[in-house]
Amino acid sequence: MRVFLTGATGFIGSHVIPELRSRGHDVLGLTRSDAGAHRLEAAGVEVHRGDLEQPETLALGAAAADAVIHCAFDHNFATFFENTKKDERNIAAMGEALAGTYKPILITSGVGIGTPLNGGPATEDVLNPRHANPRIATELAGAALIARGIDVRTIRLPQVHDTTKAGLITPLIIEARRAGAVAYLGDGQTRWSAAHVSDVAKLYVLALEKGEPGARYNASVEEGVTARAIAEAIGKGTGLPVRPVAADEVQRYFGWMAPFAALDMIASNAWTRARLGWEPTGPDLLTDLAAMNFSALADA
Repeated sequence: MRVFLTGATGFIGSHVIPELRSRGHDVLGLTRSDAGAHRLEAAGVEVHRGDLEQPETLALGAAAADAVIHCAFDHNFATFFENTKKDERNIAAMGEALAGTYKPILITSGVGIGTPLNGGPATEDVLNPRHANPRIATELAGAALIARGIDVRTIRLPQVHDTTKAGLITPLIIEARRAGAVAYLGDGQTRWSAAHVSDVAKLYVLALEKGEPGARYNASVEEGVTARAIAEAIGKGTGLPVRPVAADEVQRYFGWMAPFAALDMIASNAWTRARLGWEPTGPDLLTDLAAMNFSALADA
């Protein structure tokens, strides 16, 4: 297939490219810059110029391909709500280009959207339209396309990591440096699910090749790693002290990430593995944190 890949120069998209090409797919990669175009060309990818601020440019890419993998998202958390609405507009535009075809579009969400109302691990069969996370806009946009008969498949991400990045843990490291200590709330037993970026990239391609219209897939490998274990790994890597904090101290140590401090973001992958034959092989989160070059994040 000829696959239009948004976020092609990003952390996850750059790993999806070799997975697609190794399985015989051609890639049309979205970029807005000359530097990005050079990187894509060097990776054997056809370049499509476009911008998340211009949904029509994404629609043109979708129309020119046999399938879409939508990894792009604006991760400026200062404007997180606005960015989810931007994602909604881009999904709608690409869906319009795919209307009346059998071409699939894979969109990207977060595992938290599948958390049951009564708690427990997030599962693929749960979609709470009243979820407090603004990222629900992504899945509601997908649902609107599904209602029109468009083949939408959703990849729900946990904390995606290697030795250079680790999802929300990367900005957590920056906040810890600002505060002078690595903190965890209470007894530190809240947990975040995680997956190595190489395993996530494989899942995107499996969902493209073997996935079902309307299905949601959890890209979690580890169901949950405790906040305390994460904090201790960061402390060891940075040399910062590690300490528990009470609820009234969270803002000081977590900054803009304070709302995440108490979240138990665990997720099951049993259904996804069974349906797609996904067999993760990458390192776990604590292994990558132990090998991370924390000094490289000092000015991030």
